[in-house]
Amino acid sequence: MNINLILPIVVIVGMLWFMSRQQKKQRAAQEERQNSLEQGSEIVTIGGLHAIVDSVDSVNKTVDLDAEGVILTYDMAAIRTIKPKANTTDPKPAVEDLKPADSEDKEETVEKITVDSDKPSEK
Repeated sequence: MNINLILPIVVIVGMLWFMSRQQKKQRAAQEERQNSLEQGSEIVTIGGLHAIVDSVDSVNKTVDLDAEGVILTYDMAAIRTIKPKANTTDPKPAVEDLKPADSEDKEETVEKITVDSDKPSEK
């Protein structure tokens, strides 16, 4: 065989091997992400739906998603991104905690005062 034919064949085989290796790594990474799904994880589907995982069925490879009160069932392959689970021990205060103490609603802090006209006022 001619060396001019062997070199392009070796290059093509090498490129195909590297491409398949990269695809195998990507598949393994995607499968690892799907296996790490748990209730409460925030996800984004390939269709752009942002939702929270309600339950995971690893036997059927499906996941139930809670999208603002609507429960939807998707294949695990439809999940594009998994956001980290919300930290429940977050040291940052909630927005309500940032209000000054004296800025409470005036209606709540007003006390009803009853005046008895029979009794003299104390001064």
